[in-house]
Amino acid sequence: MFIVTPTAAAQILTSAQHHGNVSGLRVAAKRDADGSIVYGMGFDDERDNDEVLECEGITVLIAPLSRDLLNGATLDFVELKPGEFQFIFINPNEAAPPPAGCARSQRLRRAGTVGRHRSPPTWNETGEGSSSAPAWCPKWTRF
Repeated sequence: MFIVTPTAAAQILTSAQHHGNVSGLRVAAKRDADGSIVYGMGFDDERDNDEVLECEGITVLIAPLSRDLLNGATLDFVELKPGEFQFIFINPNEAAPPPAGCARSQRLRRAGTVGRHRSPPTWNETGEGSSSAPAWCPKWTRF
């Protein structure tokens, strides 16, 4: 199960109003070379084999390649620093933090398309890295 908090849903709905005819919010994830999970999201149309969820009034679309990584994850919209609001993913599938010297958990990640932390991830049809967005996620949208 994937969860969207009411705060995140309100922000997504506000953004959807500015973008016009929006079918759903595609949420994607892939494991990076270092074992961390890279996230992305954007408005998109439903595709074959998508998992379609209704979360807080949002239609969430998840492609088969992302299902296992997003299982149990939560999308939230929080204030990370005074005046700096970001979408974040809280995911039990993330690796545990290093045992010493790390005060911040690796289980909390900024969303790839909304923060300055990472660029939107790109994959080809097989889920490997490529230079363009995959066919199942062509419309990466900044919120």
